[in-house]
Amino acid sequence: QVQLVESGGGLVQPGGSLRLSCTASVSIFRIYDMGWYRQAPGKQRELVATITRGGTTNYADSVKGRFTISRDNAKNTGYLQMDSLKPEDTAVYYCNADLAPIAMMTPPNYWGQGTQVTVSS
Repeated sequence: QVQLVESGGGLVQPGGSLRLSCTASVSIFRIYDMGWYRQAPGKQRELVATITRGGTTNYADSVKGRFTISRDNAKNTGYLQMDSLKPEDTAVYYCNADLAPIAMMTPPNYWGQGTQVTVSS
């Protein structure tokens, strides 16, 4: 029943910005640890950034200093702010999150549907 829904992808020029959003479709489900992944054609899916429910973040070296992962627990929503975008950032971006309506030792993991980000002049 619950889904992880992404939005915010699109076409942007190099140096531009986009903000991706990821939210649980059912309000009673809380997002626990979450992250953003991306996959370009012919490449393996790679981890971009992660954030715990408490706000601890980690970034891939390729995006460090340009991307910011954040969350609003009251809205059950995670974000990826992407600044200074480069053509090599072009990929399908996927949200990944642990979701549960109650506290669990190991919340089930979900994937968003993916959203296309294209950086081109």
